[in-house]
Amino acid sequence: MVKSMTPEQTGKNYDTITHLWSDDRFNMKNGIEQHQRAIAFVKSRGKALDVGCGRTGRVMDLLASEGFTPEGLDISEQMITLARSRNPERVFYHENICSYQLSEKYDFISAWDSIWHIPLDEQVNVITKLVGALNENGVLIFSFGGVNEPGDHTDDTMGPMMYYSSLGTNGFIQVLLNHGCTIKHLEFDQYPEFHTYMVVQKII
Repeated sequence: MVKSMTPEQTGKNYDTITHLWSDDRFNMKNGIEQHQRAIAFVKSRGKALDVGCGRTGRVMDLLASEGFTPEGLDISEQMITLARSRNPERVFYHENICSYQLSEKYDFISAWDSIWHIPLDEQVNVITKLVGALNENGVLIFSFGGVNEPGDHTDDTMGPMMYYSSLGTNGFIQVLLNHGCTIKHLEFDQYPEFHTYMVVQKII
């Protein structure tokens, strides 16, 4: 049985590897095309939230260029510190998305390569929370492990041990349909790897 890792533990592990996302080591185009596809479905461009924003600001920069007012949230203290130093005029939250109560409403929310680190038993809670924070017709994009069944695992590919979980493709789809969303795009964008992303719109 896989031992879960708290978001706070994950954040501390990310604190030790922030250098992997420095401009000269990281592909700043990672996920940008996918976000552009998601943005095309947006009807109103007000506030946006980048969950697991990291240090680079690439998604927030894209959102700002597209007319949104972006905010960032991350569990890693070091990632938030670096992000704030890069864009001190923007709003950032050093918070655990599992327990943090989102007080704003957003037209666009991104959770790119981030919420797959939360405990498996928190996935429904977090997806429900993100959808609940969308305005009507708001859009959510998130990446996940496109496995057939719910599950979790750990690995140390990035250096420190990291935990990953997924409801599985059909599991995420069912939760989203149950909460008034329509699926706009679903893609295994690194096939044959399990990396998958979904674009959904809140219709009620």
